[in-house]
Amino acid sequence: MKKVITLLFLVSFGFTHAQHAYTGKGDVKVNIGANIQDGGSGIQGSVDFGLGENFSFGFVSNYLLGVEDRNVFVNNQIRTVSPDFGDRFDAKARINANLSSVIGVDQLDIYPGLSLGLRNFGGHVGGRYFFTEGFGVFTEIGFPIAKYSDKNDYFDHLNNQATFSLGASFNL
Repeated sequence: MKKVITLLFLVSFGFTHAQHAYTGKGDVKVNIGANIQDGGSGIQGSVDFGLGENFSFGFVSNYLLGVEDRNVFVNNQIRTVSPDFGDRFDAKARINANLSSVIGVDQLDIYPGLSLGLRNFGGHVGGRYFFTEGFGVFTEIGFPIAKYSDKNDYFDHLNNQATFSLGASFNL
């Protein structure tokens, strides 16, 4: 019972003393978390730099850890194919419209945006909530709009599909 009361106190203290999620020009946010998608899961890291009251740019990369091998039929034989580093890794430059001041909740930043990456042009919608001045949580959904290649490699779908990410966010 003491643990439950302590946890409730900490959560309520965090919500009532939360800080600004996005402050505008000069703001730097770093997100580190899990990337969950069809065919694999992995880690994602991103950094966003504030350019104005409601605009930021940044970079995001992910690396898929849990990707299963595929059995393929080649020359009348079944072979097992494993993804290499290039199949597992993706990096993108991105821009965001930070809506913290628009929605009127200082601790919460909702940010839709566009990204231009190694494999596709896409979009994303995310949110950050800060409990303290330097620590918060984030969640994000990314999706491809147009992919660069129409070839259908064994693992081409890994970085050309909708993704879901969640994790910790830090204010630098």
